[in-house]
Amino acid sequence: MVSAGILLGAFLTLVAVALHYSKGTGWEANEDISQEVLEKRAESVPETEFPEPMNRSIGGGGVAAGAVAGGSEGELAEGGEDEADEGFDPDAIADDEVETYEIEFAKEGETIEVANNENILDVGEDEGWDLPYACREGSCLSCAGHIEDGPADEYIRHSNNDTLNEEEMDNGYCLTCTAYPTDSFTLETGEQP
Repeated sequence: MVSAGILLGAFLTLVAVALHYSKGTGWEANEDISQEVLEKRAESVPETEFPEPMNRSIGGGGVAAGAVAGGSEGELAEGGEDEADEGFDPDAIADDEVETYEIEFAKEGETIEVANNENILDVGEDEGWDLPYACREGSCLSCAGHIEDGPADEYIRHSNNDTLNEEEMDNGYCLTCTAYPTDSFTLETGEQP
């Protein structure tokens, strides 16, 4: 003899299945907007040609949240160009206008001469030093260094700086991959704001 509980369970299961297939609940899934959100996010992130996991522009570098959220803008960010660096192209410096400056690399313990048409990172690497870098385009903080002698813009010019804001520059920080000397100074490599 089949128990009443099993019969009741079977009956309720059949009722649930019948209701499910007859008219449903009327619930419809919301439209999938994930692709639209991803496309809008991609529009707000600068284009780069490197797989940089710590790229400040996409939120990987700690301090980046303020910059991405509309806080500080980089030295050459869109609409906020520093007039002194606007259109700076180190390759456009004529041979008779090339000047050299003594740059003391504090951590490396040496002073070398760097021309105003050579970026600091490349010259340091030519010396055989293992200096930090990632993008080589001024779009991340991997190559950042600190100029001990004062505000960075008194000692270097950036050919591109999408990362450092004016306050960080005033505190002596620079991006060695796009920094070209305009005077002699002491530099601590591997120092980030």
